[in-house]
Amino acid sequence: MARSVNKVILIGNLGKDAETKFTASGTAVSKFSVATTRRFKDSATGDWKDETDWTNVVLFKNEGVTQYLTKGKQVYVEGRLQTRSYDDKDGNKRYSTEVVAEEVMLLGGRGGDEGGGGGGGMMSAPRSAAQKVTPPAGGGGGKQGGNFDDFDPGISDDDVPF
Repeated sequence: MARSVNKVILIGNLGKDAETKFTASGTAVSKFSVATTRRFKDSATGDWKDETDWTNVVLFKNEGVTQYLTKGKQVYVEGRLQTRSYDDKDGNKRYSTEVVAEEVMLLGGRGGDEGGGGGGGMMSAPRSAAQKVTPPAGGGGGKQGGNFDDFDPGISDDDVPF
């Protein structure tokens, strides 16, 4: 049988604060949306345009993340795609595709308070019985770690040949 791969990696900004609810069995389920934007040159006009996609993300067994996953923060998400079906209130079958996160890491871009967010805290879906949620290093303020906003290579979008 052929091997298959279902892997998603996103780097983007949170569209709203994460929300955590609990299943009947007590498992924490955190949900949030991530905006990813691509920039391209319109072939007809020659103008640069931005196109933003919104992706729903679900993270299991990490109830402590909601205090760190707040609107505007930049995150790295790694996981898999999952499509679910359900019946809406009118009895119509609906489908929902989301990323089931295995790793979520806070990056230093666009922060909430004090302009920069934290360093690089990581929250992972536990792969064993032990659960660990690591808050961002440095407590949230200032510019720490590898913040790409501070890097200026001296080139602009017009220098890119495509």
